[in-house]
Amino acid sequence: MKILHSEPAKDGFSMPAEFSRHYGCIMIWPYRRDSWQYGAYNARKAFAEVAGIISKSEKVIVCARYEDYDNARFMLPDNVRVIEMESNDSWARDVAPTFVSNGSSVRGIDWGFNAWGGLVDGLYFPWDKDNKIARKICDMLDVDSYDKRDFILEGGSIHTDGNGTIITTEECLLSKGRNPNMTKTEIESELKKSLGAEKIIWLKSGIYNDETNGHIDNICAFTGIGEVVLAWTDDRSDPQYEISKSCLDILELSTDAKGRKIRVHKLPLPKPVCISQSECDGLDDMDGKPTRVPGERLAASYVNFYVSNGSVVCPMFGDDNDGKAIEILSELFPQKEVVGVYARDILIGGGNIHCITQQIPYFE
Repeated sequence: MKILHSEPAKDGFSMPAEFSRHYGCIMIWPYRRDSWQYGAYNARKAFAEVAGIISKSEKVIVCARYEDYDNARFMLPDNVRVIEMESNDSWARDVAPTFVSNGSSVRGIDWGFNAWGGLVDGLYFPWDKDNKIARKICDMLDVDSYDKRDFILEGGSIHTDGNGTIITTEECLLSKGRNPNMTKTEIESELKKSLGAEKIIWLKSGIYNDETNGHIDNICAFTGIGEVVLAWTDDRSDPQYEISKSCLDILELSTDAKGRKIRVHKLPLPKPVCISQSECDGLDDMDGKPTRVPGERLAASYVNFYVSNGSVVCPMFGDDNDGKAIEILSELFPQKEVVGVYARDILIGGGNIHCITQQIPYFE
């Protein structure tokens, strides 16, 4: 494995769309007691269910700490590979490499990671083990790694159509805890050089109360060339309404990198999901302070799905809109099976199914 200091785009590499063919998927076994209630028991069951569904159509590699290896091996299906790797938490989307391809081979991008904001508004400290995961995974896969550790970026903050267009949010990428010495233009240039993009579409904000500073993968995602789903509510009294309406206005006035108008499919949100007292009781404090408070609204969204080779794995919340979300995604991905996984126990940790997975594009 070589550590590269060139630019992916100049080398002929770009980020494929998630709906393109995969080699496999990376996940990280949960363990933090201040993130995952009651010792992560229910979270682990949900992670295992997600891994099992994905493993039916592509390789799944789960990273687990030394002390959790036996538990992961016991709970995960036999066809899921478990490897020993240290981590600070379990958000593979944000700490695993972003993979780029030239059509025949794959390389990883090793971004800097600082727990969604570092000492400004990051969610935990330290994050040193997480910041080493991308390079370790590239080494494990025997693919070269681009050194981009001087640029803070999480995989959940970008989505691509694989055809030159990236969508992101200003709330996240322009936050003070990430790259405060870079202008919006400079950040956009870095995305183009690193991801092989020609156009960046900037939405203003992500899902209401999303502690990642508004990751794009919770509010909007490409489902095809020129098509996206957008998290939506018709409830004008919900603070999410104005956020989603702003996103809709921007998207409907945008074209992609090839000049095509973008078709927006509204994906209804579940009713507000709030954490209960008993769930909070199952979480350890962090540095003497609670990580959640009863009644806190969680950033629940059906957009936080994962597209595998054979399926779309979508979070479910026990809400009336669960079925509607499955129906809409089934229409948008007619060649795939849309599978719902009850994901409240993942959501309590701060993200959802897309956040705990990272696709590896196909390579020989």
